[in-house]
Amino acid sequence: MENQRVVVLDFGGQYKELIARRVRECGVYSEIKPGDTDIDEIKRLAPIGIILTGGPDSVYKDDAPRCDVKLFELGIPVLGICYGVQLLAYSCGGEIKPCKVSEYGRTKLKADTNSLLFKGLEHNQTVLMSHTDQIYVLPDGFRSVASTKNCLNAAIECPERKLYGMQFHPEVENTPNGTDMIRNFLYEVCGAKGDYDISDYEALMIEKVRQQVGNEQVILGLSGGVDSSVCAALLAKAIPGQLHCIFVDHGLMRKNEGDEVEEAFKDRALNFIRVNAEERFLSKLAGVTEPERKRKIIGEEFVRVFEEEARKIGNAKFLAQGTIYPDVVESGANKSATIKSHHNVGGLPDDIAFTGLVEPLRGLFKDEVRKLGYSLGLPKNIVERQPFPGPGLAIRVIGDITKEKLDILRDADAIFRQEMEKSKVKADQYFAVLTNMRSVGVMGDFRTYDYVVALRAVKTTDFMTCQYAQVSHAVLSRTTARIINEVPGVSRIVYDITGKPPATIEWE
Repeated sequence: MENQRVVVLDFGGQYKELIARRVRECGVYSEIKPGDTDIDEIKRLAPIGIILTGGPDSVYKDDAPRCDVKLFELGIPVLGICYGVQLLAYSCGGEIKPCKVSEYGRTKLKADTNSLLFKGLEHNQTVLMSHTDQIYVLPDGFRSVASTKNCLNAAIECPERKLYGMQFHPEVENTPNGTDMIRNFLYEVCGAKGDYDISDYEALMIEKVRQQVGNEQVILGLSGGVDSSVCAALLAKAIPGQLHCIFVDHGLMRKNEGDEVEEAFKDRALNFIRVNAEERFLSKLAGVTEPERKRKIIGEEFVRVFEEEARKIGNAKFLAQGTIYPDVVESGANKSATIKSHHNVGGLPDDIAFTGLVEPLRGLFKDEVRKLGYSLGLPKNIVERQPFPGPGLAIRVIGDITKEKLDILRDADAIFRQEMEKSKVKADQYFAVLTNMRSVGVMGDFRTYDYVVALRAVKTTDFMTCQYAQVSHAVLSRTTARIINEVPGVSRIVYDITGKPPATIEWE
């Protein structure tokens, strides 16, 4: 590629791809490499800047991940984030120790606006902290340029060596001006020109797919959701005539969704194949209550269906999926901790009967996927469709899964979505969850003992973090009345007001 690039060195942090995404958002191409990447490889890449990610380790421990200390002598600007700033300080002679008071969550920060990191920003900032260690003694030549109540060295710099670092996370939404801080590093320190946009990613992925696939046939698991639809459009452009889109109706879809997906894709220039497999999936899931087990069962059964269909069309060699980054990081890819396995990442069986996986969206976040969808000419009703997890309602029915429970949830979920859309509530994702609790109620003169339904609505752009949507009591009241009156088996409704973190968006 001709673009300037920034290398993001990964030390196992949950937000490494989010850092890379923020860099791209600022108009600079980014590439993620392992933290211990050889110094000669970094020189070959010729980055205009290097960012060190966070990570779960303590840098002073013998087995902590490290980078080559020569990295800090290359003259290439470096920005360390969380663990990355500790590694930077430690490598240059600073002292890192456990915090006297750990910091988690949104924290007030006082910034030195004379620092290039905070150029054009206010002295008082709100940032996301998440650390149990911190820098107590700065290396020679460094100075503190930001502090919090419990962290004196919340941001540090050595401008002469172009070395900078932040103990907080500028890449997340909970640091409101974080993107501006990253932009300052890119443009004020690294001298970025801003020569990258999503069309570059499209061209790069099309070329990579063609190199990977050659003349072989490809099967795509098409759910009708944003990710798989954009993946289908990209692959159709990259390898026309070689793509077969299989929609597996596993009986875990939302109300009427199977028919809606078929209607949306039946007339498109794709080989669309619908497989009705409700009984097959529900029999495999019977009696299973543990969320990870559900995901893995669904993941394996999806692949088995794809393998069977591949044989019918002449043994397609490749399986394509609309995997995006939040799926990857939550499934514990690379050195990240596993939060939950996604059926198309951590849930895949080892003995998969395909030559390889084609995942062109793997490095993108949801908002980037939407931009790519528009670039590829997809209509708004597909690009802006609300996200739906691959395991479907299996992870929105808490506990064991039955068709009766799924039907209860389908009806309750449809009502909630109808009321939200009718009221034009601003939320990025909203849905119902059927809990495994029953609650005593009264209808008429009779005692009831039926299910508790939880409603969930969130606001987010990257789906790595979120805040709950403040839905009005009027909307919640109408929704509750309709569900109680129209859906047998439900006696109580609750609304989830937990953000991410500490919760995930889905309940399982």
